[in-house]
Amino acid sequence: MNIHEYQGKELLKAYGVAVLDGYVAWTPDEAEAAAAKLPGPVFVVKSQIHAGGRGAGHFADDPTGKGGVRIAKSPAEVRAAADAMLGHTLVTKQTGDSGRRVGRVYVEAGCDIKRELYLSLLVDRDTARVTIMASTEGGMEIEEVAHNHPEKIIRIGVDPATGIWPFHANKLAYALGLEGKQIASFRKFVMAMYKAFLELDCAIVEINPLVVTGAGDIVALDAKVSFDDNALYRHPEIEKLRDEAEEDPKELEAAKHALNYVALDGVIGCMVNGAGLAMATMDIIKLYGSSPANFLDVGGGATKERVTAAFKIILSDPNVEGILVNIFGGIMRCDVIAEGVVAAAREVSLSVPLVVRLEGTNVELGKDIMAKSGLPIITADNLADAAEKVVKAVKDAA
Repeated sequence: MNIHEYQGKELLKAYGVAVLDGYVAWTPDEAEAAAAKLPGPVFVVKSQIHAGGRGAGHFADDPTGKGGVRIAKSPAEVRAAADAMLGHTLVTKQTGDSGRRVGRVYVEAGCDIKRELYLSLLVDRDTARVTIMASTEGGMEIEEVAHNHPEKIIRIGVDPATGIWPFHANKLAYALGLEGKQIASFRKFVMAMYKAFLELDCAIVEINPLVVTGAGDIVALDAKVSFDDNALYRHPEIEKLRDEAEEDPKELEAAKHALNYVALDGVIGCMVNGAGLAMATMDIIKLYGSSPANFLDVGGGATKERVTAAFKIILSDPNVEGILVNIFGGIMRCDVIAEGVVAAAREVSLSVPLVVRLEGTNVELGKDIMAKSGLPIITADNLADAAEKVVKAVKDAA
């Protein structure tokens, strides 16, 4: 689960991570009032969306090409900047051409920036450790730095048996070229950030840029905080920070039915039981010349109602031109899948080709249910046959 920058900063601040003063605003009036609470004379107005590259982005209806992060030198300018952002669509590299509607802005105090650095914490699955990443190339996308200047990325893994120690932070500080009081400030920052990462069950905490001020302090100028969904039951206060307007409505609906769904940009909707089989299904669709519109794992114990919900979610995607249902009935019974598919297809008035491959428990009963449904369901004998048939059916229908 992702949250907004200002929410991330509030959480990190509670752990002692240094952030600038700021206030969230939903209206231009609130933005102006927020600026009046800050010392000035420089303010920063930041669009709050779940995407990076806001400063380099542009608003779809703004011919000036100004981005989603703007400098203001008076409360009146803050109000004007907020008015230009709120309710408008911000397009960045990460949002795609559709962009994201800005519903709130963050008004933050200005900062005397001497240097910009990069700092993040994440779980490295290769080493099974929380890893601290740092770079002197602050303000740039870390993927770009990794591609063009991999030598400028410093990584330190923290042994879970010992936890973080001051020497971890000191090693990073020296590698970043920090000196004097900057080292002590950085050490405090990193130790606090690590504690927040563990206790909040984060998936990633990224500070880009992390700045060294003219006074030698280390401050988070931005904050991207993402959480492990599987641990949210332990943090109801964090769950309340979810902004559903920033999430795919199909994924939200899937979560309500305990379905594992991820929207993709292809044209063939997939409904599969088991994550491994779902990945294989997506791969074979690509092999036969098309692309998957989603990842959807209905799980091993799905009910007829869950299958029906899954089918509706797939069909709610306007990009879907065909559907492939691929079920191996071990724990899951094929007749339950068949009943769900038939019920959903009738309810939503199926208008795209549907190919179903069933194998396993009660497979003959499942096939019989589909055959007697009167629906134009194309059956397949195996996975390759199913992929070939759905790709051909979509091309024929075009």
